[in-house]
Amino acid sequence: MLRIQINTTMNCCFLKHWMVVIPLLWYCLKVAENLPAGRAQKEASYPGRAKRGWVWNQFVVPEEMDTRQHVGRLRSDLDNGNSSFQYNLLGTGAGSFSIDERTGDIFAIRKLDREEQSLYMLRAQVIDTSTGKAVEPESEFVVRVSDINDNEPKFLYEPYEATVPEMSPEGTFVIKVTANDADDPATGYHARILYNLEQGQPYFSVEPTTGVIRISSKMDREVQDTYCVIIKARDMLGQPGALSGTTTVSIRLSDINDNKPIFKESFYRFTVSESAPSGTSIGKIMAYDDDIGMNAEMDYSIEEDDSQTFGIITDNETQEGILILRKKIDFENQSHYGIRAKVKNCHVDEELAPAHENASSTYIKVQVEDEDEPPVFLLPYYIFGIPEEMPYGSMVGTVSAIDTDRRQSPIRYSLTGSKMFHISDNGTIITTNLLDREVSAWYNLSVTATEAYNVQQISSAPVYVQVFNINDHAPEFSQYYETYVCENAEFGEIIQIISAIDRDESIEDHHFYFNHSVEDTDNSSFILTDNQGFIILMLAMKQRRKQTLIPEKSEEFGENIFCFDDEGGGEEDSDAFDVVELRSSMVMRERKPRRSKSMEIRSLYRQSLQVGPDSAVFRQFILEKLEEANTDPCAPPFDSLQTFAFEGTGSSSGSLSSIGSRDTDQEDNFDYLNDLGPRFKRLACMFGSVMQPNN
Repeated sequence: MLRIQINTTMNCCFLKHWMVVIPLLWYCLKVAENLPAGRAQKEASYPGRAKRGWVWNQFVVPEEMDTRQHVGRLRSDLDNGNSSFQYNLLGTGAGSFSIDERTGDIFAIRKLDREEQSLYMLRAQVIDTSTGKAVEPESEFVVRVSDINDNEPKFLYEPYEATVPEMSPEGTFVIKVTANDADDPATGYHARILYNLEQGQPYFSVEPTTGVIRISSKMDREVQDTYCVIIKARDMLGQPGALSGTTTVSIRLSDINDNKPIFKESFYRFTVSESAPSGTSIGKIMAYDDDIGMNAEMDYSIEEDDSQTFGIITDNETQEGILILRKKIDFENQSHYGIRAKVKNCHVDEELAPAHENASSTYIKVQVEDEDEPPVFLLPYYIFGIPEEMPYGSMVGTVSAIDTDRRQSPIRYSLTGSKMFHISDNGTIITTNLLDREVSAWYNLSVTATEAYNVQQISSAPVYVQVFNINDHAPEFSQYYETYVCENAEFGEIIQIISAIDRDESIEDHHFYFNHSVEDTDNSSFILTDNQGFIILMLAMKQRRKQTLIPEKSEEFGENIFCFDDEGGGEEDSDAFDVVELRSSMVMRERKPRRSKSMEIRSLYRQSLQVGPDSAVFRQFILEKLEEANTDPCAPPFDSLQTFAFEGTGSSSGSLSSIGSRDTDQEDNFDYLNDLGPRFKRLACMFGSVMQPNN
């Protein structure tokens, strides 16, 4: 039987802990009870061994033992000291041990580490060197490496970092740290760990058994934003001889908006030119907020500025307030401004609102700088009036411009727009020529004012000059009148309406008075009826009838010779008159009904409204009438007077032609003139009251 002998001397340091020895002995007994049956049968095949039971052998050695340390001894019961027995080690773990072939002593050839390998399976063999045969069957045994507390606790997941909001209450969870011990947890308290806070008081604490770190006191990020906490882990429940490991936890305080922005400067002074346009940046103001990120975003505003002259916008990058000009300013009107600005955070939680009451403010003084500005006219434009035909040098009016700057430069004036006027150094406009309203009733001028000290500073203003009318033009006939009348015209018959015009201007309608010239008053065969707007030239018949130029033709009319006071055209004018025409039968022309006075007035008045007939149309009309007279065989061969009621073209009042009118008593009624509009009002009044009684 192969027995194992434990070297108690070498293992005294291991066996001194009775808590380790008892479990080991219990383990050996359990192993012995589970010896395989096959091994018993194998042992029975050897002679002299059937009566002995197989004993499972086990070596227990402590880890970290020195090299060449004795582990134990193998000894066969048949070994009586004969030197012919040889002991051998077999198995996968044999490389870690050596055996004395003669004595059976087993030695460790390297340090054993339980955390690396805690169990070695070996086979022992005893051979008789004289016969070369095995003395006993191979015996398996185990070399178990027992644990010693040679590993300190090590923290997992290093490095540790945590973030917790500032001002968090006591007991707030921060982070959990965990340490691991490689020693055998079943051996004593080698892997039983306790945690301890080495650094971080009084703001943090750690739970000894769980490694949970909690806040033990409120912290302000603005005072300190990062804390370094050191945690120590000790095994063996912290008893003497325990091993330990430490770790560092970096704890950062996140910001909450518990601070309001504050102006460090209580007074700002800026300057701006009065010529600066709207939107000009004047200067920057800055408030400081101990918070960071979104909690430090600010909103600036004007607290006191009744004039609404300035505004403030926020630079989102720098969180500065930019003072801007909202509208034009004038140094002469106001040279300085005093405003107050305030600032507040853009994002404030409701529970933190009390900390943001009474927003911080600062006073801003803005000084306006004077700039050399162009002259300013006292009026935006000027309107003057002067009668026409005023002599040279007549005063029209005076314009005035001033320099609003401090130095008040003298002003020089110049005038453009017409050579009919001149302006003096004091702004007085005078005439340089006679003005004629009928030539130009209005003059549009431009007056320029220039500073004497700086000719680059100029301004201008429009000047409108109205020329007033004076009665410097005599009335004129509206056209040249060449009137024709038939020889058998009756007394009182209207043959022409004459109108006049006046180039002068009148507030009301012009009223003209017509009469015969002095030399024609006594001998005139015509009378004038003045209707204060136009006249009717009427034929005045003499007391005796005028002798007819051609006797009436009787039914027995034959070829008679008539004498004419016509010199003719001489021998070359033999074709001027053909007597044969007198021999032809009489062609009686249909006598047209004579138009009444109302018909004549309508036609003549329509002629008076025309400034003049269209020359081409009128010429064609005359040629047609001349042709008609020349081809009429009944026309007398002497000069005759014909009247043509030519209406012309383009009448603005529509057709008033009497062609086709019926000769009735109703035509003598002039009430229809009232329906022709305001232009015929005077005519209707005149004929309604004068002519109707005569009818």
